[in-house]
Amino acid sequence: MAEAAIAERPPLSICSRLGYSVGHFLNDLCASMWFTYLLVYYHSVLGFNNSYAGILLMVGQIADGICTPLVGYESDHSTGCHRYGKRKSWHLVGTVSVLFSFPFIFNPVLGAGPDAPQWVGLVYFIPFIVIFQFGWAATQISHLSLIPELVTNDHEKVELTAYRYAFTVIANITVYGLAWLFFHFEVGHPVVHTVAHLGSSDDLGREDVTVFRALSLTVVAIGAVFSLFFHLATKEKHQDQYQVAEQGEHTLLLTVTRNHQSKPVMLWKHWLKEPAFYQVAMLYMCTRLIVNLSQTYIAMYLTNSLNLPKNFIATIPLIMYVSGFLSSFCMKPVNKWIGRNLTYCVGLLLIFVFAYWVLVDKHIGASVYALAVLLGMGSATILVTSLSMTADLIGTHTQSGAFVYGAMSFTDKLANGLAVVLIQNLHPCHTQACCPLCVPFYHWVMIAVTGGVAVVATLSLVCIILWPIKIRVCSLSITGITASSSLSEDSVENQGYGTLN
Repeated sequence: MAEAAIAERPPLSICSRLGYSVGHFLNDLCASMWFTYLLVYYHSVLGFNNSYAGILLMVGQIADGICTPLVGYESDHSTGCHRYGKRKSWHLVGTVSVLFSFPFIFNPVLGAGPDAPQWVGLVYFIPFIVIFQFGWAATQISHLSLIPELVTNDHEKVELTAYRYAFTVIANITVYGLAWLFFHFEVGHPVVHTVAHLGSSDDLGREDVTVFRALSLTVVAIGAVFSLFFHLATKEKHQDQYQVAEQGEHTLLLTVTRNHQSKPVMLWKHWLKEPAFYQVAMLYMCTRLIVNLSQTYIAMYLTNSLNLPKNFIATIPLIMYVSGFLSSFCMKPVNKWIGRNLTYCVGLLLIFVFAYWVLVDKHIGASVYALAVLLGMGSATILVTSLSMTADLIGTHTQSGAFVYGAMSFTDKLANGLAVVLIQNLHPCHTQACCPLCVPFYHWVMIAVTGGVAVVATLSLVCIILWPIKIRVCSLSITGITASSSLSEDSVENQGYGTLN
């Protein structure tokens, strides 16, 4: 009973839940603008050639992939700024880095004119991109690692994850809405250019620098306000009741409680020995592939395969995000009613329905809105549930929770990067102008990145159903150590050496 009292924490207040939910809002705003506008800004506005623009994007992905696990490891092993908390300390470092670097990424080179060599811009932007990716990783990992430290109840974990995703959706909607407003009120630019930034970049030019400057500064200002509220409203818990004793590099760490029951303290190397770690990593990677790749290629599918007007590039993603936003609030009761695995199955079912509809109907008209709802709800369901499964994997082992989230994020970025490279290499056109071969190409891409990846996700889910998520290898080692310790204590008592006072 005493152990249960220590492990169970009182539920978070509404203010604390809301404060945690907005802690990733700055990251979400910047990420939406990064993935949506980076290439078109450097290529069509600043005039960089395709290879230089691609190099800048690649540098960002590489920096993010390297920083994520390193930040996760350091976050687990740091003590934080005095009693501010190690997670919030890293979150603050990341927030300051993002606020400082992001506006420079979407502004021309200071002191250089339009005729400056492109390599000057390349050298100028790379440090700001690296700093931004470091800050983004520090904020993301520390924010995710707070979930199992703030709450221990499974349903509360789902609730926090759902609220977090809801504000991710709001952030994307905010960026699209602000971009529409800035382009709409800019002299000489019709509204259609805002929604056609992916399909018709020829309409953009050097005069649009002011639009992207205003958008980046507005995004940073809004994100700074929400980050301040997060730090004021979120109170990181301190686990002072645990006493950790390190017994050598190859000895498992133990936390000693007052009733002499030993509990494992998971180090990063111990996670690498756990089968459940790879089970969850595989499922999370498949989930991110479905969500990110469908978002990346939905615009090309709408304009090239379905030959829809360019304004659908804005309206369809907006419907997807709104659908995901609304469905995220249903995650807690649904998870409580049918459980994690069945909830993920429901999300996969929606993805399969979307993929089958795309497969059989090659001339979709107004039904494209229904497709957007299916994809938005399915993506939100599997993403929220997979993050909740990751929190379940960590459980009470919050000391190394940041490493787990960092490793999951690293596999996500690596897999998405390789998938995009593969798809681009399979593209039938090697010029900017599209040919008739593009029509079936993006049709099959949408089927592959949704239904095809969903098949692999289903196999991963079946593996989790057969072998549920729990710590196996480490728990066995602890059992053996605990048994040996008990025998040693009995021997000491039997030999008359006395008892502890």
